[in-house]
Amino acid sequence: MKIDKILILLFLVFAGFACQDELDTNPTDSTSGDVLFSDVQKANVALNGIYRAMYVADEWSANWADEEFGVTAFLLTYDLMGEDMVQNEGGSGWFWFDYMYNVKSDYTHKSGRPYSVWFFYYTVISNANSIIASEENLTGAPSEISSLIGQAYALRAYAYFSLIRFYQQTYVGNENAPGVPIYTEPTTNASEGSPRGTVADVYTQIDADLQQALTLLDPDVAAPRIHPSHIDYYVANGLKAQVALEKQDWPTAESAATMAMSGGTTMLSRENLANGFGFNDANSGTVLWGLQIISEHISDTQSLFGHMDASTSSYAENARKCVSSWLYNQMADTDVRKQMWWNGPLAENAPLGTQLSYNQFKFRFSDPTNALGDYILMRHEEMMLIKAEALCMQNRFGEARTILTELMEERDPNYDISGLTDASTLTINDANGPTTPLGGSSTLLDEIILQRRIELWGEVGRILDIKRLKTGFSRDFEGSNHTQKLLSRNTLDPEYPDFVMSIPQSEFDGNKNMDEVSDQNPWADN
Repeated sequence: MKIDKILILLFLVFAGFACQDELDTNPTDSTSGDVLFSDVQKANVALNGIYRAMYVADEWSANWADEEFGVTAFLLTYDLMGEDMVQNEGGSGWFWFDYMYNVKSDYTHKSGRPYSVWFFYYTVISNANSIIASEENLTGAPSEISSLIGQAYALRAYAYFSLIRFYQQTYVGNENAPGVPIYTEPTTNASEGSPRGTVADVYTQIDADLQQALTLLDPDVAAPRIHPSHIDYYVANGLKAQVALEKQDWPTAESAATMAMSGGTTMLSRENLANGFGFNDANSGTVLWGLQIISEHISDTQSLFGHMDASTSSYAENARKCVSSWLYNQMADTDVRKQMWWNGPLAENAPLGTQLSYNQFKFRFSDPTNALGDYILMRHEEMMLIKAEALCMQNRFGEARTILTELMEERDPNYDISGLTDASTLTINDANGPTTPLGGSSTLLDEIILQRRIELWGEVGRILDIKRLKTGFSRDFEGSNHTQKLLSRNTLDPEYPDFVMSIPQSEFDGNKNMDEVSDQNPWADN
């Protein structure tokens, strides 16, 4: 397989040792692969390199690094492709073309979204494969080896899950559609490329990797987690719950989410939110998995908060990210989460900065001077909502209501769902749009998905839910504040072709088992 720089071997560039207080990836160029994999402590350098790679820029594309800062850049992309997040201005152009659905044609070069997402996740896979292959040769405490290898399996599963959801439609109904190439052995630039497996093939690999990760990360056999950026047993269960949700495997989604929440995390209280809780601390009690950011590895222009926090002089001040007016209006004035968005009068709008109706305050630098702020990748509340959805889909409505009520007791003291119909169906035939009914929620499932959209806004990638729920969407709803309504695009189509990203030309150039005509993802006829 010739995928240019797929095997970066980050551990040769970012060597060092992890400690409790800092994910240490200090650079060196003197460590060979054999030495690195001689014992588990040195092999952890490779693992830490992967975690560091998940938030750095300047690695994933030939240009445009300011919008290619790892996993949160991709999640922001997936949110902007839906209807719940608005980019109010074009600004410097970053993410504007994702919002307008004008990036799919960028597949011909190594800048931009098609290449960066592909290259990033295959880099994670390649490095995870190298760690997994070292298992038999490692020396050190068995519990530490178990933790190391378990995390590598979980990271590989996470990468394949991310790839398959962006480069193909959802699992159910598309099991035999083309997926992505699968690699489970270490690769080099000379390795032969694999063809596209089916979607089912990719999910089979994901499930197997997660099962292996859970076996190895079991607290009875694995060393305790030493850093919040690391995946542990509970995070791996959270990943399993996410995958099961995509596959509509409701019993597994329920049980895995339950296990993920048993590790000691808690939901945010109403008081936390009322006091301006910042979604920027990986050590918060609500966080299952978060990336703790090291200042020397990041800048304000190449970070999530630089593109979200309009109170700073970075990109966000003139490319403001807002909540859709419909979603905002679904929150009662007594809902504490409403404070996460600007609610000042329109007359106070300013051309720059925070004073724009619906502008977000959820994602802010913890320290703007040093461009600091951790990235939260998985929260306790997400697992609650996965469990509620899984219970509802099993027609266990009373249990689903209990979970939703428990969440909302810490959000809105006046919350009342007594009038909702116990049903596991969505209201998608509303004239205002399939995801923006004028009357709000009618069924219990409507409400669970609505609360997921509000609670996890900006965190899980809205377009991914639109795809798995097969609803399609419209930005042209009554009172819409969208600056780009996509009127020429058939986003009402539940499997609109442009929900799926194009495969980069460089993959076809370097992989003889993939054909640029027959294996490229289709375009919509707009």
